[in-house]
Amino acid sequence: MLLDIVLHPDERLRQMCTPVTAMNDRLDDLFTHMFETMYEAEGVGLASTQVGESLRFCVVDVTDDRSKPMVLINPQVIAGKNSITWKEGCLSIPEVHAEIVRPKNILVRALDRDFKPIEFEADELLSVCIQHEIDHLNGKLFIDHLSLLKRKRLMDKYNKLQREQE
Repeated sequence: MLLDIVLHPDERLRQMCTPVTAMNDRLDDLFTHMFETMYEAEGVGLASTQVGESLRFCVVDVTDDRSKPMVLINPQVIAGKNSITWKEGCLSIPEVHAEIVRPKNILVRALDRDFKPIEFEADELLSVCIQHEIDHLNGKLFIDHLSLLKRKRLMDKYNKLQREQE
């Protein structure tokens, strides 16, 4: 089942998410639907807020063949080093992209889909994707990493595109 993706400027995208305290069938079904939605939209990550949920989890899969789907519950970046500039986009702000600087190598701690603790290193696209999704869980968007002028230009472009599609 495909879910509706919440689009900017919906205020739900600015909510701080509540930690997940227990696993249940509803959440497991939601993970499955989020993967379906993310793949259909040709994304590599999707946070709960982007489908109208305010719980602290996201799904990611940066592989071309969709072979490494990951559910990250209550994810945290424990450490980061080096930096990388990546042209980011967001399913909640379609057709808008900007170069964002983030740590290139990160150490991530989370719970997996089975609600078991995991810790792993991520780099390059996986690192960028996880940080982008954690930003969502904190009510932050990738455009918030830009200067006010660059953000205004991008939002003007986005608003124009939205008007043209109506």
